[in-house]
Amino acid sequence: MKLSGWVLCVFAALSVYPVAQAAERPNIVFIMSDDHAVRAVSAYDDSLMQTPNIDRIAAGGMRFDRAYVGNAICGPSRATMLTGNHSHANGFYSNEWSGPFDGTQQTLSTLLQGAGYRTAVIGKWHLYSDPVGFDHWEVINNAFEQGTYYNPEFRSPAGVEQVNGYVAELVTDKALSWLNSVADGEQPFFLLYNHKTPHRDWLPGPQELRGWDEAARVQEPPTLLRDLAGATEARQDARMRIADYMTNGDVKLSMARNLTPQQAAIWEQAFAEGNRQYEQADLSADETVRWKYQRYIKTYIASVRSMDREIGRLLDYLEARGLMDNTLVVYTSDQGFFLGENGWFDKRWMDEVSSRVPLLLRWPARVEAGSVNSALVQNIDFAPTLLDAAGIQPPEPMHGISLMPLLTGEVSDWSRHLYYHFYENPGFHGVPRHYGIHAGRYKLVHYYRYDEWELFDIESDPGEQVNLYGSDRHQQLVRRLKDDLANLRKHYAVPEEDPEVPWYHGPVIRVFEWLLKLL
Repeated sequence: MKLSGWVLCVFAALSVYPVAQAAERPNIVFIMSDDHAVRAVSAYDDSLMQTPNIDRIAAGGMRFDRAYVGNAICGPSRATMLTGNHSHANGFYSNEWSGPFDGTQQTLSTLLQGAGYRTAVIGKWHLYSDPVGFDHWEVINNAFEQGTYYNPEFRSPAGVEQVNGYVAELVTDKALSWLNSVADGEQPFFLLYNHKTPHRDWLPGPQELRGWDEAARVQEPPTLLRDLAGATEARQDARMRIADYMTNGDVKLSMARNLTPQQAAIWEQAFAEGNRQYEQADLSADETVRWKYQRYIKTYIASVRSMDREIGRLLDYLEARGLMDNTLVVYTSDQGFFLGENGWFDKRWMDEVSSRVPLLLRWPARVEAGSVNSALVQNIDFAPTLLDAAGIQPPEPMHGISLMPLLTGEVSDWSRHLYYHFYENPGFHGVPRHYGIHAGRYKLVHYYRYDEWELFDIESDPGEQVNLYGSDRHQQLVRRLKDDLANLRKHYAVPEEDPEVPWYHGPVIRVFEWLLKLL
């Protein structure tokens, strides 16, 4: 009788404890944008623009100054965010040939859902599969799951629906609708709120188009007209130059095909006169690059403004409902982006502007407002951090580690190297396969199919313009970094053999390149 009474007491204590803990667990709103470079977030220094609503997250929490991704391309970055593992471990290497993401593996969403969180993903998905571990999902469906800026398709368990409107506004409308259905419940919620903005082809919302200023100018990067002669062959072979590979659609010399008559009229009002002036001008090659850059960067910035306003709507909702104090809000991007540096656009490279991302976290209950952290962190850390915040221990190990000790100030001494590996070649932009190590000040990169190396001193050369690999005075450093890189690959169990690419992919790329020249 005494034993059974003791067992009942223990059972009662155990049954009450998780409920008490659940009441303390934070809601989680994870905001991921697409191709948002750090230089286009005003919470960081030297920004090209103002992002007042994104900045609200930084002002109320922590800004990470050295956050990176391990494979700077959309789908693989999102797969890493969900799994806490690098591409070779989660199986999603490439947007173009990896196939659907395997949602049966351990993921952030399934673990949170299993622990009693209400879960939803709304917006960009880009993993060519139906989301797993989400009670509710509405994901962008058309244009290779990248979607369109105006009148996109959304896929859900109910099927595919085309919705009229601007994509950032529609994604926010859907997110707020779902939050309305769960915000007053007893269970905590996890919302993965994914914007496609500001991905190519950078089309702003109606408000920004109505206020378009063709005469405005954005400062050019000093390397906009850089000659890559003397750089590695790997860099010279890439197809990323604004001069040669931007399409008429990218720079708004041609109109998007899926606009309504009303939307087309707004587009014409913004761009038609500037297009007429460009077509009548007799521009040199350099002047043409400068014109294309201005059109590209201005539509990119305006698209970010459109998205920032929508993020503000979501933050306003959380504040109005009294949810902010116990909600962990994260803002990041799936990768950075070249904003004219080296005369390039796009991403994929281990370069700082490509692999470095904004990372802002706000959780008033645990994180000091206005704090800044310079530790090396990576997107493999996102899942472990959110699970730690929710009090969940993943059954299977993850490559990443929780950032909670950094967020709460428990740890100040943080020593770590980061691993990077890009696989998507053959690919549309001709970026070679490469892997490398980020050691804080120095970065060593190996283009293994070219048998070429690069070494950059990020402290003295943040633009990564001077390759120090062949320098006599850096040979000892190179040997040490090569050893560290080999140990890092061993630590993460990176296979020596690359994944196989479908035989037809190379010919498809060549056909695409031919079609691109016709645009």
